[in-house]
Amino acid sequence: MQKLAERVFANGVREALSDDGAGDTRAAASAGQPVCTGMAGSVRAARAVAAVETTPPGEAAVPSPLLAAVARRTTVIVELDPPRTLDVTRFLAGAQALAGAGADLITMADNSLGHVRVSNMALAAILKQMGIEPLVHVTCRDRNLLGQQSHLMGLDVLGVHHILLVTGDPTRFGDLPGATAVYDVSSMELTRMVKRLNAGVAFSGQAMRHPAKFVVGTSFNPHVVQFDKALARLRRKVEAGADFVMTQPVFDEGMLERIALATEDLGVPVFIGIMPLVSHRNAQFLHNEVPGIQIPAPVLARMEMAPAESAAEEGLAVAMELVDTAAQYFRGLYFITPFLRYELTARLTSYAREREGADIQVRA
Repeated sequence: MQKLAERVFANGVREALSDDGAGDTRAAASAGQPVCTGMAGSVRAARAVAAVETTPPGEAAVPSPLLAAVARRTTVIVELDPPRTLDVTRFLAGAQALAGAGADLITMADNSLGHVRVSNMALAAILKQMGIEPLVHVTCRDRNLLGQQSHLMGLDVLGVHHILLVTGDPTRFGDLPGATAVYDVSSMELTRMVKRLNAGVAFSGQAMRHPAKFVVGTSFNPHVVQFDKALARLRRKVEAGADFVMTQPVFDEGMLERIALATEDLGVPVFIGIMPLVSHRNAQFLHNEVPGIQIPAPVLARMEMAPAESAAEEGLAVAMELVDTAAQYFRGLYFITPFLRYELTARLTSYAREREGADIQVRA
């Protein structure tokens, strides 16, 4: 059961953040991502993209608490997976604890790995009522263009304006392997289309009476053989309109510096992914089985030497050390909660806040 839980969780992380080649059909196919290759799908996508490309730009500046915060101070996004049952008690308690610890936004995946979960749109609406700012993932997998625009319009009406656009894992991994995966457009194309909604232009190219107010995030996986190509894809996503970047979990301090140098002229904030490890087995599984995650040998050794009852504490210590290094390069931090153990990411968030306060006192 634990092994299955690790597989579901780890692949959920991959789903959320493995979207680097989504704007290039060949890149998506070579990475194992399904693409819309049927005649009907191609026609739909071509028509939608043509409408986007031929409509003149006119997006108004969208106010964003996230972008305003990260421009001046350390800003923390924490991921918390929606539950797979109708009992949302622990999820809401976790969101409240994370907000209390200092998280700026709570982010929620969109049926990660094709597993059915409570709608992140519904949970986002509840979080708004609790005074917590949500950031929802939106996949290209589950909705055709009609449903996608309707879904986005619903989010805007609810006041949910921060979104992360991802391709989404194939449904064959999930609860309903026979379910149709749509993929009318790629995440890069969807980024352009969402920015047109902000300009008051529908997917069809027709004018809308009121513009949307979305702040669009995109993903970046630095753990690839061809780092420069991944970086080039990321730049194309930003050119398509992405307002901020969220990375795959990073466990190597050297990689933090490499990402910082590579993205210093990107023009949008980067939120570095940091995930507390909970056991040696968890670390081994992520390192060996999950594409896009690499854990350095010293970290694996630390987790192996840690007694089982204190392994999560050791994993948290590693995460805190990564926060120390990341703070030298980035204002944006993205903490990923393992197995809904929000106590760990709440402590990590508190640590980031305390560290920021200490730094301010030193500068003063």
